[in-house]
Amino acid sequence: MQPEDMESSMESPNLEFEYGDSDTLTAELSELYSYTEEPEFALNRDYFEEDFRSHARGRRWTELTVDEQKAYVMRLLDALEVTDRDKRLKVARAILYLAQGVFDECDTEVDVLHWSRHNIFLLYDMGIFTALLELLSMEMDNSQACSSAVRKPAISLADSTELRVLLSIMYLIVEMIRVQTEDDRPEWRAAREAFKTELGSPLYNGEPFALLLFTMVTKFCSMNAPHFPMKKVLLLLWKTVLFTLGGFEELQQMKVRARERLSLPPLPEDSIKVVRAMRAASPPASAMELIEQQQQQKRGRRSRRSAFVDSLEGDSPFPKKQPLVKQDSLDTYNERDPFKNDDARDEEEDPEDTDSGIEGEVDPLDRDVIIQPPPPLRPPTERVNFPKGLPWAPKVREKDIEHFLETSRNKFIGFTLGSDTKTLVGLPRPIHESVKTLKQHKYVSISEIQIKREEELLQCPLSLGEEEVEETPAEILYVGMLPNLSQYVIALLKLLLAAAPTSKAKTDSINILADVLPEEMPITVLQSMKLGIDVNRHKEIIVKAISALLLLLLKHFKLNHIYQFEIVSQHLVFANCIPLILKFFNQNIMSYISAKNSICVLDFPHCVVHEMPELTAESLEAGDNNQFCWRNLFSCINLLRILNKLTKWKHSRTMMLVVFKSAPILKRALKVKQAMMQLYVLKLLKIQTKYLGRQWRKSNMKTMSAIYQKVRHRLNDDWAYGNDIDARPWDFQAEECALRESIEKFNSRRYDKNRNGDFVPVDNCLQSVLGQRVELPDDFHYSYEMWLEREVFSQPIQWEGLLQNP
Repeated sequence: MQPEDMESSMESPNLEFEYGDSDTLTAELSELYSYTEEPEFALNRDYFEEDFRSHARGRRWTELTVDEQKAYVMRLLDALEVTDRDKRLKVARAILYLAQGVFDECDTEVDVLHWSRHNIFLLYDMGIFTALLELLSMEMDNSQACSSAVRKPAISLADSTELRVLLSIMYLIVEMIRVQTEDDRPEWRAAREAFKTELGSPLYNGEPFALLLFTMVTKFCSMNAPHFPMKKVLLLLWKTVLFTLGGFEELQQMKVRARERLSLPPLPEDSIKVVRAMRAASPPASAMELIEQQQQQKRGRRSRRSAFVDSLEGDSPFPKKQPLVKQDSLDTYNERDPFKNDDARDEEEDPEDTDSGIEGEVDPLDRDVIIQPPPPLRPPTERVNFPKGLPWAPKVREKDIEHFLETSRNKFIGFTLGSDTKTLVGLPRPIHESVKTLKQHKYVSISEIQIKREEELLQCPLSLGEEEVEETPAEILYVGMLPNLSQYVIALLKLLLAAAPTSKAKTDSINILADVLPEEMPITVLQSMKLGIDVNRHKEIIVKAISALLLLLLKHFKLNHIYQFEIVSQHLVFANCIPLILKFFNQNIMSYISAKNSICVLDFPHCVVHEMPELTAESLEAGDNNQFCWRNLFSCINLLRILNKLTKWKHSRTMMLVVFKSAPILKRALKVKQAMMQLYVLKLLKIQTKYLGRQWRKSNMKTMSAIYQKVRHRLNDDWAYGNDIDARPWDFQAEECALRESIEKFNSRRYDKNRNGDFVPVDNCLQSVLGQRVELPDDFHYSYEMWLEREVFSQPIQWEGLLQNP
């Protein structure tokens, strides 16, 4: 480890990070371009000015009226339809320059964003997006470009020029229209709603726009189109799904409306607000802190012993009182802080932490930390600033109440009443009070209602009739994704694996650097450093886009229908998503979150407005002054949320966390002092605590306290004890097969066109069948004779087969 890494793991500062749908608009725009693409900004400007000069006669773009600007855009639109590929590319670059905000006519970054926004709404209004979509489809189907890219030993930026220009314009249009501002004009708000509906509807060849991008991802991962600029495709796919389906706050509002429609009680709290109000806790103690605390406790005991001896010898009864007071205050402080140290007394009693095979040794990333001096203790003023009460209202499921009553009836009466939760005859008064408390906190989820409804529809398909399915954007996207869902999921996970910082380079892995590597490789140290930063940044952006995309899909499909969520989850689990995420976190996570893989002076729009300073090796090494990297922390939280979604209420998947020894990996992630990230780590530790053994719980009491303090309580959940372990065998295959059966029944009932074939009456009348009017294509009569020859006359008929018994 580098000295900086050791300091970060020892100190772990509070991170002022606010989680959201995406980063600031400037940051999101800058991440679209790699630093290798920087010379192309000037190229876009030159092509625009070359064409614009002949049209405007000495005037600038910003001086034209809106009608004159529209007339020029219409001219560019006509020029896009030429057959000459090079001319088309020049026109596309001119359009990209407009979308980038005609930066040569602007003095500040604010001006660039203002004109970019104005131009993009103008371009959309003139129908540029539809024209770009047709060009994108042409480039995707360009077999010549694909075959030449497959044969090339090394692919560079030059192989994807046309695609990168088209995708950049489309990304700028989607992102600029998606982001709302206070000064939006009424016509812009109307355009935003129209574009949102257009993107989410099956208007493009009968499928939504996102499916075209999913097809690009699978084509790239199958090695058929290795020149596709995957970072831009993934960013555009993520922003398209975010725009059409809605972000996390919109999702919360949709959830509230869905509960109202189903006549369910309102949510006990707004989870987004609760998480934002949480404060980060101190990370678990390092080995050095534990050793130092043990020595302090030994000194405290020695001082008590010497004070007792001195009092017996007749000296002053309080000769050494000060150390005792100091030690007592430290003990009180450690009791109040749920994360400061992992119970040093238990460490002293059991110095060999066997940890049930989970955390038997000091983490290799932390071994060198032991030689560092301990950090100074925080001042006592910070001790008592803890929130009063618990942040979450407790929840109880219906089946939890049923289980509690079944146990109580067996114990006091000797028989059970099935799922009856109202009859309490024969049960003692305390049980009545317990059931009353449980019912007060009963929570019925939308998923439970959907599962119950699905069971009813399967039992009574005729009497309940056809289900009315609302055509929401999530429903339209799911229907489009369903035939190739497993391919999409596997492709995304392949890309995530290739971009993960912990993955090793393999010869058979996919090359995700096609849109970042220049044609000529660097020859100086400075160029090599710049390219190294660019490559690392490129990978981080890919991880950010995939993690956000997967989380959005899981959350929206879960709200739309639980079985849509379950099939995506199952494909993720079968494609080894759980070990992949754990592998991602099996690194120095503080180092990853504080990584400085960015060069501020090269970020757009800074680089096109300000003079470019001379880059030096020292300035590249220094990086920016930010405390943390927003995109990396965002990615980590997203991956933890995905892992939570995959394992929640799934016993077999929880056991996978235990088998893959996730506890030490997750516990190391608690070093990041950010409340939201700590919350999702603690949730993952909570669901597997009972399987980690008594020794682990004993050695991690402060972590257990943090779980009690920060994670929602289930009133009769004995997560901290191993009471039902023996009664719950781990049969992964049986659980997943039962779930898959329910999913297939749902998909068959709702989406199989021939699902009612068993219930349709059969027409046995020959005359009636032959008299039915069959719709034939318009051109059928031209090829009718050829069809007869091919399908009827040329086919040998085995007449003897009709006479034989079947």
